[in-house]
Amino acid sequence: MTTRRVAYASWVVCVVAALGSLVFLATGIGETTPGDDFVIGGWGGLAFAFAALAFGTVGALVSGRLPDNRVGWVFCIIGVAVALGNLGYQYADQVLFGSASGLPAGELAAWSQNLMIPPCFGLIAVALMLFPDGRLPSPRWRPAVVIALTGSTFEFVGYALRPGRLDAPFDAVVNPVGVAGGFGLFEVVSSIGWPLMGLGLVLAAAAMRRRSKHATGLERQQLKWVTFAAAIAGVLIAADITSFFIASDEADLNLLRTVTLGIGFSVIPVAAGIAILRYRLYDIDVVINRTLVYGALTATLAAVYLGSILLLQLVLRTFTQGSGLAVAASTLATAALVRPARARIQEIVDHRFYRRKYDAARTLDGFGARLRDEIDLETLQSDLRSVVAETMQPAHVTLWLRAPTTNLQTVTISGRTTRRQESS
Repeated sequence: MTTRRVAYASWVVCVVAALGSLVFLATGIGETTPGDDFVIGGWGGLAFAFAALAFGTVGALVSGRLPDNRVGWVFCIIGVAVALGNLGYQYADQVLFGSASGLPAGELAAWSQNLMIPPCFGLIAVALMLFPDGRLPSPRWRPAVVIALTGSTFEFVGYALRPGRLDAPFDAVVNPVGVAGGFGLFEVVSSIGWPLMGLGLVLAAAAMRRRSKHATGLERQQLKWVTFAAAIAGVLIAADITSFFIASDEADLNLLRTVTLGIGFSVIPVAAGIAILRYRLYDIDVVINRTLVYGALTATLAAVYLGSILLLQLVLRTFTQGSGLAVAASTLATAALVRPARARIQEIVDHRFYRRKYDAARTLDGFGARLRDEIDLETLQSDLRSVVAETMQPAHVTLWLRAPTTNLQTVTISGRTTRRQESS
């Protein structure tokens, strides 16, 4: 009961901190501050509030029901850290730059937000190593946990104690607890933390791969969920980092980056919660299939839409001054392609990623076509046995046919008795 209370208390902290972040975000609506252009500024704060609730909720559910599973407790810590870091950022943003300048401790909030969220990358690596049962694949992976936790610790301590100004956008604030005369020690410590956490994530991927090699049944389905979520998170985070270096000064792109990063944080705990609590666990193959199909369909239709607009604008430039006709024609053409494009993409995905399912479907379709025209019983039996063997792959196939029964009925027609034979 005590562990359950602790788990739910951490969830309450996440909820309260997320609501506080939303209050300060609402306070700053209509205002432009230096903090809006950074990762958790503006709409990014909303995305990270959602991420905090995702980690906190899944962590509380898992820890409350399965207190021996350490993954839940790690998620609880991450949820609280992200929620408090986000709250500190939004509070400092409004106190130092916005309309809440009369509130106290703005500089302290700016200091606290800087050391909450970055160490979570190492904790995520630890959670992935422990997934799904809360234990490592083997004791040999303990050094990997030490590396990830050391990276998180270095990041926390380095950001907390390094002297001088804080990172942007709060670079006008001097660290209120910085240790002077450290000869750059804490800057070195914080700079070492990032590579160690990155190495921890790589080792976490290796640990999951090792589990997948030997996993069967339930554990294999659990690993599919989190591997799929980790792949999505990795793509989103990589896209965020790439876009930052390409165009870090574009406000619209920064908005997309922050929302993308928040979603990248959120998919891992959601998938882990489904896998550990076994809610619709075996739907993972359907989820992956639909993701591949609709992702490819969206990209294809977007390319067709934009390409047709550009082409029609060139063709119709001499007939119309505006692009309204080109947009309308492109929209209609794209709408007409939705169903045939989806069917074709589904076939390609099944052919490439679900070969057994694809071959089985083709075999059944062929058998159904032959069944309509086949009248020879022996040929039909042979076809049926081969289809079952190819699609279901049983150890053996036995076909039992019920012999037709003959019924004799007496029918009286015009005073004359006849016998009619019926077969079934």
